[in-house]
Amino acid sequence: MSYQWNWGILLSAVSTGEPTTYLGWFMDGLKATVTLSLAAWIIALIAGSLFGILRTLPNKWLSGLGAVYVAVFRNIPLIVQFFIWYFVLPELVPPSLGAWFKGLPPLIQFFSSAVVCLGLFTGARICEQVRTGILALPPGQKNAALALGFTLPQTYRYVLLPNAYRIIVPPLTSEFLNIFKNSAVASTIGLLELSAQARQLSDYTAHTYESFIIVTACYALINAVVMLFMRWVERTSRLPGQIGGK
Repeated sequence: MSYQWNWGILLSAVSTGEPTTYLGWFMDGLKATVTLSLAAWIIALIAGSLFGILRTLPNKWLSGLGAVYVAVFRNIPLIVQFFIWYFVLPELVPPSLGAWFKGLPPLIQFFSSAVVCLGLFTGARICEQVRTGILALPPGQKNAALALGFTLPQTYRYVLLPNAYRIIVPPLTSEFLNIFKNSAVASTIGLLELSAQARQLSDYTAHTYESFIIVTACYALINAVVMLFMRWVERTSRLPGQIGGK
């Protein structure tokens, strides 16, 4: 193999004149990926839980609203949604709001669009998981709570949701992992996350193998941390007699 390996290139100063090294580019990309994914995960959990609850309510209009949300965000490719949020939506909102968004620093434009897009996209998947978790519970739990005098919101808050979340920890783990991997699509609107930094380093140094070996190791490390964390959550939240409990 004639390829010339050079791992030392990572500690070299970047050729753009910035006061950093190529390894510094990777660290910036890693921070962007983690920050974007965690922020989007918060939105996804909130939106997914809200619409998941709506999908289990007896009111057909509220249930239908949840179904529309799922249908829209699950059936449009993620890359198209990124383009819509960044390029199209600012042209559809009132001109003053659109002008305000376009006047923001580019990094904030990229990041805010990516967070909302990725959060709502993932939230549509979590919505179905929350819905499934609630419907998997014995109907007697809801009836007993109502018989004890709980209101419907209190029944969801104190009885149904705590048990439903315990059931859906494994699929939530998959979505948590996916949100980090899907964050790579944000590079299409200009956000320099981890994979975009790898491509940039490859373009500037022609050391493609080193670039993508490091980015692969970074994603593997992120996934390992997420898996360990979610296993801890699953282990500590188990209830005897429930699915996965002992």
